[in-house]
Amino acid sequence: MQKGSTQIALILASLIISNIVVLVVSQGQLRVGFYSKSCPNAESIIRKVVQKAVADNPRNAAILLRLHFHDCFVQGCDGSILIRNDEDGELKAQGNLGVVGFDIIDSAKARLENLCPGIVSCADIVSLAARDAVSLVNGPFYDVPTGRRDGRVSKMSLAKNLPDVDDSINVLKSKFKEKGLSDKDLVLLSGGSHTIGATACFFMQKRLYNFTPGGGSDPAINPGFLPQLKDKCPFNGDVNVRIPLDWSTQNVFDVKILRNIREGNAVIASDARLYDDRMTRQIVDSYITSSAASFNQDFAEAMVKMGNIGAKTGSEGEIRRACNAVN
Repeated sequence: MQKGSTQIALILASLIISNIVVLVVSQGQLRVGFYSKSCPNAESIIRKVVQKAVADNPRNAAILLRLHFHDCFVQGCDGSILIRNDEDGELKAQGNLGVVGFDIIDSAKARLENLCPGIVSCADIVSLAARDAVSLVNGPFYDVPTGRRDGRVSKMSLAKNLPDVDDSINVLKSKFKEKGLSDKDLVLLSGGSHTIGATACFFMQKRLYNFTPGGGSDPAINPGFLPQLKDKCPFNGDVNVRIPLDWSTQNVFDVKILRNIREGNAVIASDARLYDDRMTRQIVDSYITSSAASFNQDFAEAMVKMGNIGAKTGSEGEIRRACNAVN
């Protein structure tokens, strides 16, 4: 009798331990619908905020997409770029010049805190807002695994290795590889993302006026397109003037940006560099000749993959009360 009772006790203890292990593991992983019980309206609230922002200004779609990229590429997708109470924060890094959209994230966070205080992370808001922004301008709508927690560290020095507009293709490939991203991800997330949005003439100066010794322009620029770029961004002109990254459909998510790259009509240098390399050139060409659905599906998969970089889960990090400062 005593032996049977001991065996039952051991079995029960084993089951309890197993359940604890499963619970810990599940709490430490991203998953679709993470807030389905703790804050079931979280995703719809974020989407409504993004819908209004994009309706008010279509440029906000590209702004939120860029914000997500610049957050994920430093310490992983942990919302660290949102911290704005530190003079040495990563937002001050050269590579983050012109990154905005914080007011949209703050608006979504305020609504969520009123409804579900201390539940939804700023990092998840950034990832979900990027997805919603893309879908609102003709891009794909895709499931975003959630459950990220917010980072507590934001340092300018940690953002020194962001991809740069003037990086060579080998440097770009290396930077993406360091994050576990492939050449296909590079084409989709760097070139493909530039189907929407604009850049400042500040980022065009080297390409237009100092690319070669003696002040020559990037020879990859189509000779018929070069005068248009110089007209928008004249030498010693206003570097804050903004020009579309996709000359014809800057507010519509489509594959035309890749056609522009192939034809020498890329606006920024890093997009043009995608045609310098045999592998990335083949990827660009493959999307031009394939269906839009293929491009959209692969873009969505690349976004989810990037969204998993360095994600803090379980007991890591925190859930910030306000996105612009640690608790």
